[in-house]
Order: sequence, then structure tokens, then C-alpha cells
Amino acid sequence: MRVAIASCHVERPVDDAVWERFERLQQRAPGGFRIAALLRPPDAEHGEDETTWLTRARAVASRGPFGLHTHWTSPEHARPSNGDPAAHVRRELNWLHERRLEPRFFCGGGWYTDEDVQRVVSEHGLVDCTATTFPLPYGASARVVDGPRPGLIPATHSLGMLVRAFRLPEFVHVYFHDTDLLDRKRAVALELGLRLLARRRPASDLEAVSAAFAR
Repeated sequence: MRVAIASCHVERPVDDAVWERFERLQQRAPGGFRIAALLRPPDAEHGEDETTWLTRARAVASRGPFGLHTHWTSPEHARPSNGDPAAHVRRELNWLHERRLEPRFFCGGGWYTDEDVQRVVSEHGLVDCTATTFPLPYGASARVVDGPRPGLIPATHSLGMLVRAFRLPEFVHVYFHDTDLLDRKRAVALELGLRLLARRRPASDLEAVSAAFAR
């Protein structure tokens, strides 16, 4: 499949400065990309406001692909440090469903996954984006695959990899973090990178690609 998509790991959804930058970028849709928003739910223990989060989550879900981006330990610590990772994901999905939000995609924070987490994701009918086509320094929990398949859409390029890329694979999935947009150079690089990418590969989105591989 010769196509390109983009997704954002939204790590600071109730930070006004970060959110405003991401929202404007998603609305501009540089290169024609419908940027997927993979959101970390609010953390009440760290004072994050649920009402603000819900308003923002519903807004991005109306604009493009929407998914869950689990941080198991804290807003600043993505990977699990205790407890049952799969049960944590199940609780977050139930919390979202109770508030009439229906994520279609999932990406584990810090690229963490395990068989139990994958089982919960599959049971809820989510497309798993917790994989890459390039090695990561996270040990055995990080999956490296060769491309999309039913129920699994890997990332192929970080922002840095995109701007350095001379050759591109047929399928390109660029991921970035909302906090990248606080750095003007990175924000400009992302926008230009997506516009240039759209000249090299047809711009699509997670929903269209996952539907194509589900057939």
C-alpha cells in the first residue's frame, strides 16, 4: 500500500499551551493529513481536570481518528512500574465508554505492550499502534514488525526520521508528540515535513488504512 498517515501521542491534553498548538495543527491538516489523536486520559491524582479533558477529547474525536494512549505510571512516566498493565488498559477503556467516547486505536506509552495488553486491545476491537518498523531501546516489550497487518498499524518514522529520510517505504506512518509543538523548530519541521511527505505519498489516515487491512 503506497500511502502515508500521521498520528500524535497526546501527552499533555489539559495543558492549555500544548493543546492550543496541537488543535491548530490538526485543524490546518498540513499536506491534507487527518492527524490521529491518541490521548492519555486525565490523571486526577495529579490535578488534571476531567471536564476540560472530555471537552477536548470530544473535539478531536469529531475531527479525525481517535485513540487511547495509556500512561501506566503517571503523566510523566509512561511505562508500567507496578500493578497489572492489562487491567489498567481495561479500566481506561471502560472509563471512556462510560463517557460515550469510542476510541478506535491504541498505543501503549513508552511503546510498552505484552500479551495480556494485546488481548484486551483486541477484545475491545481496537487497532494496535504499539509497534514500529524500526528497533527501539525498550527491551522485549517493544514489537518490531515489517508493516501493517489486520489490527496492527506500526509507526515507521519519528519526526526526526522523517526530516532525515531520503528514501521512503511504500507505507509511511509518522508519529510525533504534542510536546514537540512547544519547540518552534520542531513544530516548523513537522509541518514542512508533512507537506513534503504529501508530495511523495498519498495522504491518508489511520481509519482508512486500518479499514483497508481489515478486508
